[in-house]
Amino acid sequence: MEMIGEIVLLQIQRSALKTGEAPRRVYDPAPILEVERLAVSRDGALGLASDQSWIVDIHHRAHPATKNQDGRHGISIGFTGHYDLMRDRFGDRMTVGCAGENIIVRTPKRFLLDDLAAGLVILGPDGRELRLDVLDVAHPCRPFTGWALGRTVESEVLKEHLQFLDGGTRGFRLGGEASGFVAVGDRVAVA
Repeated sequence: MEMIGEIVLLQIQRSALKTGEAPRRVYDPAPILEVERLAVSRDGALGLASDQSWIVDIHHRAHPATKNQDGRHGISIGFTGHYDLMRDRFGDRMTVGCAGENIIVRTPKRFLLDDLAAGLVILGPDGRELRLDVLDVAHPCRPFTGWALGRTVESEVLKEHLQFLDGGTRGFRLGGEASGFVAVGDRVAVA
């Protein structure tokens, strides 16, 4: 296993981050909620709230407005090094976690899908291991790109920004048969 880094942020999306009708859809990170623990399964993620209740992420198959009907968009991961790249390009509004990934890992490295093809292992301090498949990149969209730029995205510049954000810069989709708990401070490795 190759160690990547430590989990520094866990979060869930309580509702959709993109709202409105195309082509006027907008991105708003307000529904993102930071949590200290996640329960993850092939169905998605649940976040442990400060009152000790579990909140269903919109990408969990049990959420009434699920964005994960096919079971391939339940959990996502991002890296602080990717946020450094996005902040260099788009400015200070690109705070760590603003793209809505469930798990953020501290590492300066930039990863591509091929780098993570063997899957990821989350290692708890008690020795527990949670293995997750890396299914795909989290492809960027016009609403997120417009939000990152702080303005409406014109077609002539959209393609350039989408290409920059694609390939894993905006994160990765995870899945697999494993289930378990993830906490801030857990370490992450490539399997």
